[in-house]
Order: sequence, then C-alpha cells, then structure tokens
Amino acid sequence: MTKTNYAMQRRKLEKEIQKLQKQAAALEQKQRAPIISEIVRSMREYDITLEELETALTRRKRTAGKRAAKGVKTATPRGPVPPKYRDPDSGATWTGRGRAPRWVVEAEAQGKSREDFLIKD
Repeated sequence: MTKTNYAMQRRKLEKEIQKLQKQAAALEQKQRAPIISEIVRSMREYDITLEELETALTRRKRTAGKRAAKGVKTATPRGPVPPKYRDPDSGATWTGRGRAPRWVVEAEAQGKSREDFLIKD
C-alpha cells in the first residue's frame, strides 16, 4: 500500500467516523428529548424548583464522599479459603462455605456428624 493510498483511505475513514458520530449524537438527542420533557412536566406538576434539584444532587454527592471518607467497605473479592472437611473415601474436600457437597449430605443422612470429616491440623 502506498503512502498516498493509505492517506486517502485514512481520510475516507475519518469522514465516515465523523458522519457516524453525528448520527450517534442525533440519535442520543432524539432519545433524550422526551425524557427531558417528562422531567420538566413532573417538575411543574409537583412545583419542584431547580434549587431543590441542585440541593438534592449536591447532597447525594456529599453523602457518597462521606461514605468513602469514613472507610465504608465495598465488596471485594475474597481469596481462596482452605478446606475444612475431607471425605476419607474419595479425598474430596469442602471449605464449609456454600451448599454442602453430596458426600456430606449422604454421610449426615447415615447419621454421621460433620465433625467426623474435619481436617485436623
């Protein structure tokens, strides 16, 4: 591919990108317009002022910032948990979290205790 051919194709693609971006902006505006109209209608119906909205929005931002500053923990992935129970017949293990495996359920149905399967340190 020659440099002129490359440059020409690049310009063509950039024009196409601009055209698509304009189409996307028009579509977004078309989708947003009825929602904005509905919000304005609701504001008029309930006599909501812009100041009330601003207060509500800034309050929400402040409380979110306070939560982060207080150290409110967010969900973090847990690491692997060492097994707590072991089936002596098959060697299968279970951490003790979640639903009990079939071998534990069957053993308990036969009258055995989970303590019988505890892995001793």
